[in-house]
Amino acid sequence: MQPATAVIAELVAGIHPHDDLEMRHIATTLDWLESTDDVFRRIKPATPSPHLVSYVVLIDPHAKAIFLGLHRLAGLHLPMGGHIEPGEHPLTAARREASEELGITPTFDVVGEHPLFLTRTTTVGHVERHVDVSLWFVVRGDRTRQYRLAPEEFDGSRWWDLDPGNLPPTDPHLPRFIRKLCGTL
Repeated sequence: MQPATAVIAELVAGIHPHDDLEMRHIATTLDWLESTDDVFRRIKPATPSPHLVSYVVLIDPHAKAIFLGLHRLAGLHLPMGGHIEPGEHPLTAARREASEELGITPTFDVVGEHPLFLTRTTTVGHVERHVDVSLWFVVRGDRTRQYRLAPEEFDGSRWWDLDPGNLPPTDPHLPRFIRKLCGTL
């Protein structure tokens, strides 16, 4: 196992699963990381599949709110984030994505600088379908502030209450993430 893959395996192994599905996703991901070092997207949109993603979930813990953008390609309201570059640490990718997509220097003080959640998701939308292995990082936001997202990637954004039963069309794992997050707040 290459050093970059070993670091990712250590991060993944450190995630405490919220439920049986996350436990299976973590186990499958650890098996995958043990079997290959080809874990970073090299060719857009989907090669190799699976590959790694860092989600940057902007949360206002006091207002109990989450910020989502309407992603153009997926057609879903999603947290910000993106593909981890070859050799890049997932936290570095989360910092980069927060800067690129939200225009902020992120503060990881809600749950810390480690991923809270891990998912394996087959993508939807207008691009070649593939599997994203996503590490979900939590960033502090402020519900009284609007964040301007890149118009080439997003068709608007808004704050939503942290209510897993009252979300727009979104990542299928977001309600589970919210339940796990609320258990830590």
